Amino acid sequence: MRILPASEFQLKREVEYGSPEQNETVRRIIDEVRQDGDAALIRMAQQFDNVEIAELRVSDEEIQAAYAQVDAEFLAALRQAAANIRAFHEKQKRTSWMDLQANGSLLGQIIRPLKRVGLYVPGGKAAYPSSVLMNAIPAIVAGVPEIAMVTPPATAGEAGINPHILVAAAEAGVKEIYRVGGAQAVAALAYGTQSIPPVDKIVGPGNIYVALAKRFVFGVVDIDMIAGPTDIVVLADEHADPEYIAADLLAQAEHDEMSPAILVTPSQELAESVRLELWRQLDVLPKKAIAAVSTATKGAILLVGSLDEGVDVVNRLAPEHCELLVQEPFNLLPRIENAGAIFLGAYSTEPVGDYFAGPNHVLPTNGTARFSSPLNVDDFLKKSSVIHYSKEALLANGEMIMTLARNEGLEGHARAVEVRLKKEGKLK
Repeated sequence: MRILPASEFQLKREVEYGSPEQNETVRRIIDEVRQDGDAALIRMAQQFDNVEIAELRVSDEEIQAAYAQVDAEFLAALRQAAANIRAFHEKQKRTSWMDLQANGSLLGQIIRPLKRVGLYVPGGKAAYPSSVLMNAIPAIVAGVPEIAMVTPPATAGEAGINPHILVAAAEAGVKEIYRVGGAQAVAALAYGTQSIPPVDKIVGPGNIYVALAKRFVFGVVDIDMIAGPTDIVVLADEHADPEYIAADLLAQAEHDEMSPAILVTPSQELAESVRLELWRQLDVLPKKAIAAVSTATKGAILLVGSLDEGVDVVNRLAPEHCELLVQEPFNLLPRIENAGAIFLGAYSTEPVGDYFAGPNHVLPTNGTARFSSPLNVDDFLKKSSVIHYSKEALLANGEMIMTLARNEGLEGHARAVEVRLKKEGKLK
């Protein structure tokens, strides 16, 4: 991993729009699903997953049978993680409100959950039960009455859906699960098939074909985001432990060859120590091949003149994960403006947030923490404004409303007010 002044570093980030061939493939898949429904899903399971499907929906018996295939230690950890995630998101709940004004008008906002949400759970390379919890629980806390989960019919190339995914879904409260993955699953959720009713919103990560499909169907349904590679920025001072820092950088680097893992520090000595420690740990990392490419091509150790300058670098990079491994992390917290999640202190390693603490691990990637937020309860709510204008209020303010409408050249708007003012004797 290279060491260089922060002023010389530029992290090149690109939004993935896919190749023309990938986009055409996704468009064709979506068209086939819209036209043939379940038949297309069954045909594509054979084509892409080498799986013959008799029934798209996973039965209750299959879900219950999955419990016998996971060990007690996993189930206990999963249940505690689910409880932590649920407790955190319960604090995000909001209620409708009404404001009765002195002139008799009533203004307010009604907050309702979406009726039906689709949850995509990836399974092409590995099983991700944590992704089930993080996407499903906020929706359930928000009050969404129907959640349809889709996941590939073969997880990581193994026959069937990984039982840990099914157990996580059951523990989260998801009862409707379908064995379908890829762009075809996104199309099914968006447009519906004979077996899968359409949803209002699709959330959850996936490969490039899933991401492109979500981009295609946006507008027909809402989506959470188009996720880019995961990333981490660690801001550390001379008191930080190089072993901890190297381990935390590699924890992100092992995800993807395109995952940036960056240390920002004013300490040259710490920089050198972390680089040596990273090489040592990398040599025995099971996913060494991935992490080696990531750290060599996307990783960096950036030297700054002070922690104040380091904060500026963090805000410029807008990381998905930001760790503050400094002696007084709470002093810097108010100044970190652009970060998906902020981890304070030596024992708040990023995996604590990924799996267990409670905050959502679905975070803004690709520098989008400049303007977006972690997945949360609000993502599963819709809001309606309420306006009850009294006669007194309209008579008092009608002429100003007409002035604004006519300024914009909308005479019909002005006349809709004018006719009422005339009928009430306010205008001749």
